[in-house]
Amino acid sequence: MTTETPSAVRPHSAIDAVADDYTDTLIRLNPSFATTLGLPGHETEYPDYSPAGIAEFAAEARGALAALEGLAPQDDVDAVTLDAMRERLGLQLEIHASGWDEADLNNIASPAQDIRAIFDLMPTDTAEDWAHIAGRALNVPGALAGYIESLRQARDKGKVSAARQVSIVIEQTTKYAADDGFFAKLAAAARTADGPLETSVQEKLDAGAEAARGAYRELADFLRTELLPAAPAKDAVGRERYALASRSFLGAAVDLEETYAWGVQELDRLIAEQEDVAAAIKPGATIAEAKEVLNNDPARQLKGTDALKAWMQELSDKAVADLAGVHFDIPDVMKKLECLIAPTDEGGIYYTGPSDDFSRPGRMWWSVPAGEDTFTTWAETTTVFHEGVPGHHLQVATATYRRELLNKWRRNVCWTSGHGEGWALYAEKLMQELGYLSDPGDHMGMLDMQRMRAARVVFDIGVHLELEIPKRWGSGTWTPDKGYDFLKDNLAISEGQLNFEFTRYLGWPGQAPSYKVGQRLWEQIRADLESRPGFDLKAFHTKALKIGSVGLDTLRRALLG
Repeated sequence: MTTETPSAVRPHSAIDAVADDYTDTLIRLNPSFATTLGLPGHETEYPDYSPAGIAEFAAEARGALAALEGLAPQDDVDAVTLDAMRERLGLQLEIHASGWDEADLNNIASPAQDIRAIFDLMPTDTAEDWAHIAGRALNVPGALAGYIESLRQARDKGKVSAARQVSIVIEQTTKYAADDGFFAKLAAAARTADGPLETSVQEKLDAGAEAARGAYRELADFLRTELLPAAPAKDAVGRERYALASRSFLGAAVDLEETYAWGVQELDRLIAEQEDVAAAIKPGATIAEAKEVLNNDPARQLKGTDALKAWMQELSDKAVADLAGVHFDIPDVMKKLECLIAPTDEGGIYYTGPSDDFSRPGRMWWSVPAGEDTFTTWAETTTVFHEGVPGHHLQVATATYRRELLNKWRRNVCWTSGHGEGWALYAEKLMQELGYLSDPGDHMGMLDMQRMRAARVVFDIGVHLELEIPKRWGSGTWTPDKGYDFLKDNLAISEGQLNFEFTRYLGWPGQAPSYKVGQRLWEQIRADLESRPGFDLKAFHTKALKIGSVGLDTLRRALLG
């Protein structure tokens, strides 16, 4: 596929060379990353999840930092690269020194899920594609064996995720291995664009699926018999581990108590705004009553995942058409965004970026919990803007596209949750500012999502640091049980989604607050720039997106000087 190439090519610097070499090393060490980028040559391989493999990642990070020593930035782009690499790689080494990288296990973003999830990004059009899938499936046992070795070694050092996380991953991995689980369905439904697979390819695929199922059964057994007995009952990770995790997701060190207090105030503000919108939907209505009006409006309902997918696509396409050239620079190659129903039912909505050459477009995935088949557009309009345009798609695809400006590490490797998710929340508020959420129902949906993110700041910091509960929400210090009731009051999602999110926050400390804290910084930066003469909104968006995803401290320095 031929892509558009911007004309002004920036000279490649010595710092770019270090960043590119490090990226090539990461692709060698993590072949799944090559699949994520759509790069050929590593289709059947996995990274080494064993302690030796983890140590090699750390050694290469240490080597890249050493290679940067003494190199002077040639321009502003170099200065950002140097700043970002020192922050990201330096923090990676701190986490490695803590030993928690060997204990990586939670319900959403750990090797237990990643080893399976990479299949979602593999093409399925040809017999060769399916042969690659079969080959990778045959390598699942080796990948999981290395992972088990790391978990066992971490356990022996006293580092084990909480029992709640181990238990849910046992459930997930058991489902992957089931007769009607992911791998069995993958093999049974295999077809090329031209029809059924050749017998030899199908036999290899069947063997791979059976090998992967067996390996996941072994992982579930290990978790049940060896890890769960050693897992702490307590979910809270404590200040030391939390502070390190928070820096990882933000790219900045924040005052956790101040951020917690701000989260409480922000939550109060959003609830008050929702009360105003509720009155606009139905005079005198409470928030709950206004939502009931919206839920009972046939014009705002979708039945079935096919209708959900079509609605997502139509709304996404309209946002691209309207915003391109007006508020954002959107090259033609970035205008395609696929909206899909995910092949899992674990809950959550997420975005995956385009391949390096854009032959695979950016994609928005909706993982629908089992049994759910009715959806309300008022509640989800803002999510489409968050995951797609002007949210994650513009952010991720712009960095991928800017090959004339950014080195490979900046384009494809550096991702900081506080930057990325903060931008996506900024994008939601921007769409309200531009009039796309003027409908009271869509406005209520946006406020629901913003309220959820503010509640997560309160819950996540409060529970993991065991802080005092604000009087409005209870008394004493936070516990998971008190936190569940708090989330139930503030997260307008289904019970299945709530259970998934609750477990996610407990097992992925520091990640959930990065959305709202990141938005806070994005809005502070824009406000600072708006106070200066000559501010232009489109120019601000263009400059900001060209930087790519970096830590929040790096972003502030890059945009404010």
